Amino acid sequence: MAPAITSTPPQSLTGDQVSKAVFPDGLKTSGQHGPIYEQLRPYSDFPKEVSGPTVWKAEDYKDNPERWTHVFSDEEIEELSKASDDFIASEKPLTGMARHLFPLPTLASFFGTVRKEVINGKGFILFKGIPVQEWGLHKSAVAYMGLGTYFGYFVSQNRHGHVLGHVKDLGEDASKPDKVRIYRTNAKQYFHTDGTDLVGLLCMAKALEGGESDIVSSQQVFNTLQREHPDVAETMCTPNWFFDRKGEVSRGQDEWYKSSIFFMEHDPDGNPRVWSKFDPMNVVSLGRFQEGPNARIPPLSEKQRHAIKVFDETCQKLALHMILDPGDIQLLSNMQVYHARTAYKDYPPGSVDEQGRPRVRRHLMRLWLATPEHEGGWKTPFHDSNNKKRGGIQVDDNPPTCPLDAE
Repeated sequence: MAPAITSTPPQSLTGDQVSKAVFPDGLKTSGQHGPIYEQLRPYSDFPKEVSGPTVWKAEDYKDNPERWTHVFSDEEIEELSKASDDFIASEKPLTGMARHLFPLPTLASFFGTVRKEVINGKGFILFKGIPVQEWGLHKSAVAYMGLGTYFGYFVSQNRHGHVLGHVKDLGEDASKPDKVRIYRTNAKQYFHTDGTDLVGLLCMAKALEGGESDIVSSQQVFNTLQREHPDVAETMCTPNWFFDRKGEVSRGQDEWYKSSIFFMEHDPDGNPRVWSKFDPMNVVSLGRFQEGPNARIPPLSEKQRHAIKVFDETCQKLALHMILDPGDIQLLSNMQVYHARTAYKDYPPGSVDEQGRPRVRRHLMRLWLATPEHEGGWKTPFHDSNNKKRGGIQVDDNPPTCPLDAE
């Protein structure tokens, strides 16, 4: 018999029954949950090989950046600029940003086409040319969030309700994964997915060295594992992995949830696709609950430790490398793309460039965007599949916030 669901689903599966006094757009992030175990498919149901538009190889794109890059034209930048200026003049809060408040008469159709490709195609694009140095932090954030509304719904990224995240080195200790989110350090980030459907990164400033991006098709990884390491593929399809909520817990929730790494869509009458949800840092950080007299969950098995090792080696072998420059927006679908980051070194405090201007340390602004099933998103075996703000991180009724600098 499949294990029972231990977390209580929210009353509203579409996220519509919340107070606008707390949630300005009337929508609440669903948060971190385990799957509906009865809807999970056994490993024997998974295909031996995935095919179709959502699976790709790095060699298909390595020497063809025009296939995954769009440079904004002067006219497109002007359209984004006007919409941003109008929104700023309205004095509405950024947490209330919505598509109807950010009209893009020309770009709307183009973004609709890109959205379909990101969700149901290769799963990534790199936009270039946002004039972040000219616009500054506030206007750049407005333009970025306005653009984001054409792809999905903002979800909270941490316990503070931040719907605009800041990827910066805050000097935190990356060797303490049970207490620290790695994006707040300068350490290497291993291949992973984020806790949402789409993730966007707007580069405001680059590091002195490193901090470069690698992405890989999770379905190509799956195919390679099925072919070369079927035991690892089976381990990653088995729902006996515990994932750390890292203290970002609502009342009544456990500090962890139990799930798989590879899934099949919950589409009994259709052609379910293979997708993935995995951050290895959230499975190796649970020692405090796995060891000693107060152990509450089992430790990682040898099969699981082996799977993590083979998984990362496979991702590195198949990855596509890219460098984000200031003004670039990398937009990825977590459903079919893993991403990673190299370790980096920032400019020393107080350093200046050739013109005597202060050097800005590495800074990326991050969006997590939900694409619910009823609006074209993947059909997941989770109770919030139709929630407009499915996934993300939500602690109790903490309201959304939109800081314009790192927390």
